[in-house]
Amino acid sequence: MRFPTTVAAAVRTAALAFSCVIAMPAAHAQPAGIDPKATAVLKASMTYVAGLKRFAVDTRSELEVVLTSGQRIEFGQLARMKVERPNRFRAERIGDLAAQEFIYDGKTLTLNDPVGRVFATVPAPTTIEATLDFARTKLDIIAPAGDLVYTDAYDILMKGVTAGFVVGEGFVDGVLCTHLAFRAPQTDWQIWIEAGKRPVPRRFVIHSLDVAGAPSFSVTMSKWDVAPKFSSATFAFSPPKGSRGVEFIAAGDAAKR
Repeated sequence: MRFPTTVAAAVRTAALAFSCVIAMPAAHAQPAGIDPKATAVLKASMTYVAGLKRFAVDTRSELEVVLTSGQRIEFGQLARMKVERPNRFRAERIGDLAAQEFIYDGKTLTLNDPVGRVFATVPAPTTIEATLDFARTKLDIIAPAGDLVYTDAYDILMKGVTAGFVVGEGFVDGVLCTHLAFRAPQTDWQIWIEAGKRPVPRRFVIHSLDVAGAPSFSVTMSKWDVAPKFSSATFAFSPPKGSRGVEFIAAGDAAKR
C-alpha cells in the first residue's frame, strides 16, 4: 500500500519528531545538598592521580568568551603534559591564543615561545605545586591543565561547593565515564571520571555564574599514560637556535608599563 503524499509526509514528520523525543535525555532535577556518591567518585579519582609517580596526558580545551555585542567566540588549544613527582613538569601547548612550552626541572621554570623565538627562565620552588602557585601569583602564568597535578586537587575542587550529584553514565571519546555535576556560589562545574580500575578524569567543564557574559571553559583529556618512561632530556631546556632570552614581567607590572 502507498500512502498519499501528504499522509506519507505526515508520517515521516511524526516519526522524526518521535525519534527526537526519545533521543533526548530526560531532564534531571538537581538534588539538594551534596550526594556522598558523587564526592566518593571524585575523591577516588583525585587520589588516584595524586598517587601516580609520573604520568602523561593530552588535553584539548575550549574557551568561550562573550563579546559586548553578545556574540560568542570560541578559542581552542591542544596540550601535552608530562609530570614526574615531586618536582618535574613539562607542558607544550598550541592553540588560537598562544604556542608555548613550560619546563620545570626542580630548580628553574622556563617559558618558551617557539613562534616568537623568545624564552624566559627564573628560579623556582622545589615542588610542582609550589611552582604552579608561584607561576600563577608572581608571573601571571597558568600552566595548561595544571590543576591535575596538585596532590590536594580534591580539596581545591570542593572548596565552596554547595551541591553535587551523579548525573549518570556517559562517554568521552568512546570511554565509559561517570558524569558528576557540582555547584559553588560562583561556578557550576562538571567532571567525567573514567569508569573501572583507572579512574582518571576525562572531561572538565566550568561555567561562571558571578558575571554576566563570563567565559566558559572545557577541557577533554585523552591518551592517558600512567606509567610513562621519561629521559633526562624530558625536563631539560635547551634554547632553540635563533631564540633569545628575555626577563619575566612580574604580575601587575605589565599594567604599569
